[in-house]
Amino acid sequence: MDQITLVVIDDHPLFRQGVADALTIDPRLKVVGQEAHGDKGLALIQATRPRIAVVDVNLPGMNGQQITHEITLERLPTRVILMTAYDDAEQMLHAAIAGAASFCSKDIQPDELTKIIFHVADGKYVMGQQVMTKLEFESWLARQLDSVRRSYSEPGSPFHPLSDREMEVLQLVVEGNSNKEIAAMLGISHQTVKNHITSILRKFGVEDRTQAVVYALKRGWVKLNNRTQMQE
Repeated sequence: MDQITLVVIDDHPLFRQGVADALTIDPRLKVVGQEAHGDKGLALIQATRPRIAVVDVNLPGMNGQQITHEITLERLPTRVILMTAYDDAEQMLHAAIAGAASFCSKDIQPDELTKIIFHVADGKYVMGQQVMTKLEFESWLARQLDSVRRSYSEPGSPFHPLSDREMEVLQLVVEGNSNKEIAAMLGISHQTVKNHITSILRKFGVEDRTQAVVYALKRGWVKLNNRTQMQE
């Protein structure tokens, strides 16, 4: 039996190496690359074309959902297992919409992740505790979408509901900038910044900037940078 080739994409070095080390214990698995940045991770997948990519949802650059979507668009042979520190039903649905074959929490046991890898390599889908065939997965996804009222694709990317400019504003909010600072950085008026933030709050269904930041971080749409982390 040929080895299953994998790449691991995660911006936390210790976790990334731990996953790689845990997987290579099984002689049927072969880790052919690792990367910490979303854009570089996609380039790695394009170059190595592994059977499986284990990808963190929350990455600098492209997030895990965007990487998965791009793999689907390019019809690459790689199947994606998305991992997250924030395990919830909404994130799982986003992962499925993006084209992921599996979605699981980062606190998963190594042997369970290995099992998921073999299911995914065999053409199955694993969401939560469910192992599904393609037809079963399509039926499951249709039921999930039927139960969700709001759109996941309005008006920007299916993997965040914001326009490009709103994403720029949100990232600067995450980094701790004031409205005045954001206006200066983007070359727009203070009122325009306020309008963008109001729109972001409305689309997220939250009441203030802090809630918007938490909402976006949980879904991997934005990333804390080093400056933000040092301020905390």
